[in-house]
Amino acid sequence: MTLPRMRGPDDITAIDAGYVRPQMAAIHLIEHGGRVALVDTGTSHSVPAVLAALAALGHEPGDVEHVILTHVHLDHAGGAGALMRVLPNARLAVHPRGAPHMIDPSKLVTASIVVYGESLYRELYGEILPIDAARVHATAEGEQLSLAGRVLEFWFTPGHAMHHQAIVDHASHTVFTGDTFGLSYREFDTARGAFILPTTTPTQFDPQQLEDSVARIAAYRPRAVHLTHYARVTDVERLAADMIAQVRACAALAQRHADDADRRDRIRAGLRALLLDRSREHGCTMSEARFDELLGADLDLNADGLVAWLERSTRGRA
Repeated sequence: MTLPRMRGPDDITAIDAGYVRPQMAAIHLIEHGGRVALVDTGTSHSVPAVLAALAALGHEPGDVEHVILTHVHLDHAGGAGALMRVLPNARLAVHPRGAPHMIDPSKLVTASIVVYGESLYRELYGEILPIDAARVHATAEGEQLSLAGRVLEFWFTPGHAMHHQAIVDHASHTVFTGDTFGLSYREFDTARGAFILPTTTPTQFDPQQLEDSVARIAAYRPRAVHLTHYARVTDVERLAADMIAQVRACAALAQRHADDADRRDRIRAGLRALLLDRSREHGCTMSEARFDELLGADLDLNADGLVAWLERSTRGRA
């Protein structure tokens, strides 16, 4: 199957990672001065799509100087090891908390198999390969990287994960936000623009940290943000306000059900009702069956993450 590819302004192309369904996860390719940087990698199954995009844009694998990860969750970083093996001149830039897991991914693999089972894990992620430590660079907050003179700056943006970073592209005045700025699937676009929702997945969701990270990105007043799920969105001020309101609503919902025996199910039902109402207010007219098809897995993960946050909060008060 030929996957969609969107070449946008500022020499930035969104490559479909082919994860789960089309327009679910994007790998971003930045071109400048004949050199290339990639932001996030998708899974090992995504490597052919990256190589095809490079060729279509007139590049060789050796033109890639930087592979940058927003964080090491497998839909963003599972293909890093396989991709680095076919990009001879690239170095991997990753948050220092994530770097050890790229050098030795055994803990990621083991944990993922426990969650998914061996068969589904292989289907989703393929083989996760280690990366030579000499090719892995642990970033620092505020560090700047050059792509043939184009400045990319790293901001640590916890809230979704402690090992999360956003990448500020000063040339385009845009930000690659990974999962910090939420999810915006193109199927929910209406005349009002993009629809946004937070991702509160386990195990490190923290509402105050996430709100602060979103506010930091919004304060930069970027022309656009590039989401892994999915691609370029504008109207950043509105989307930031929506994100912060929803993060607060998610935390309040979780706290309302903190003492319920069936709190996970109640939280999930509450999330579904909240997002369905918001999508209708946004002008989405898709059927509820289609809504559930597109967001069912995210609702499951978000509910699990909110439960995990409640459990951490409880332990912190003990």
